Parts: sequence; structure tokens; C-alpha cells
Amino acid sequence: MGFFRAALVVMMKDLRAEVRTKEAINASLGFAVVILVLFSFAFDPEADTTKAISGGLLWIVFAFAGALVLNRSFARELPNDCLDALVAAPISGAALFLGKALANYVLVLAVELVSLPVFGVFYNVRWTSRFGELMLVLALGTWGLTVIGTVFSALTVNIRLREVMLPMLTYPILTPALMAAMRLTMELIVGNAIGPETARWLRMLIGFDVVYTAVSLFLVETVLVG
Repeated sequence: MGFFRAALVVMMKDLRAEVRTKEAINASLGFAVVILVLFSFAFDPEADTTKAISGGLLWIVFAFAGALVLNRSFARELPNDCLDALVAAPISGAALFLGKALANYVLVLAVELVSLPVFGVFYNVRWTSRFGELMLVLALGTWGLTVIGTVFSALTVNIRLREVMLPMLTYPILTPALMAAMRLTMELIVGNAIGPETARWLRMLIGFDVVYTAVSLFLVETVLVG
């Protein structure tokens, strides 16, 4: 079986499992909506300060909601020793990782796309003014989140407190990508295009995705097999 075909098979397996149970997607989406509503009570939506920081608040919600999806990535394989069977299957660890990362990417992105209209309503923000550029930042930032989160989901899968350890390990490494995504989103939400001043943040985000994707694919075999 080819590398990309194996990754596609793993991705479709995970997506079908999630469509049947909906345990991760429902928890993540519910969490994201509740936190967005609570933040709207804590900050005045009409205040200029709130609009200035709303992009940062949005990515904080995405990061925490995404952790609920990422935590289930390898944990769902624990019953009946399914994870051991996957590791022993005649596919590379990199293909297994890429398939799970792509499945997580689709699920986290779906949660974010549903959350955006809620964000627009409660924060009185016209987030569609720079729709194309915002979708680009969303896609790049979400990939960074899922790549790092999937690696640490594999690393912490056998730890009893994996729900706590996964965010603690993921967020410090994710800081550069989150900073770039927050800064770009804050500019785009108020209607400013990505210009010379903000292009460096976009380059940082792209560089983060490329570097950590390559490192993850290289090291995942060690993470899975030990």
C-alpha cells in the first residue's frame, strides 16, 4: 500500500468512527460555543478594545476546543488493543500519523467554521470582510495546531492524565503559531488586509507548519514504537 493511500485509509477510518459516535465533535463544538458566549458577557462587544482583541480570544477558544478533538485521536484506539494492531500493520508510522493528523484537521476545522458565525453575532464583528485571507490564516493555524496536537496525543495516549498532559505539552510549543494566527486574525477582522507589516507573521505561520510537519513525520516512528 502506498504512503498517501495508507494515510487516506487511516483518515477515512477515523472520520467514519467520529461520524458514528460524534463524541469528540459534539464536546468540542459545545465547548467552543459556550466559551464564546461567556467571553461575550465578560467583554463589552461594542467596545473598541474588545474588537481589537477579539481575534486573540477566538484563537484561545479554538486552541482549547481543538484539544478535545486531538485528545481522542489515539485514545479511541486503546480498547481491544487496536493501537497495537495499527502500529503492527504494514504501513509506516509516518503514514499513520499523517492520516490521523488529516482526520483531526478536518474535525477541528469543522468546529472552527461553525464557531465563526457565533463569534460574529455575539461580538458584533464582520468577520467576512476579508474572508479569503481569514480562511487562509485559519487553515494554516489549524494545521499547526493539529500537527503538534496529534504528535503529543500519540505521546500521551498511555498516560492516565492525558487530558491534562496534552494541553500542557502542546500549547508551549504552539505559542509561535498562535501568536502569528492571533495577530493576523485581529488585523483581518477589523478589515485590514495582510500588508508588509503583517506579512512576516504569515511567513512565520507557514514556516512553523512546514518545519513541525517535517519534524513530526521524522520522529513519529520513535513516538509510536518507543
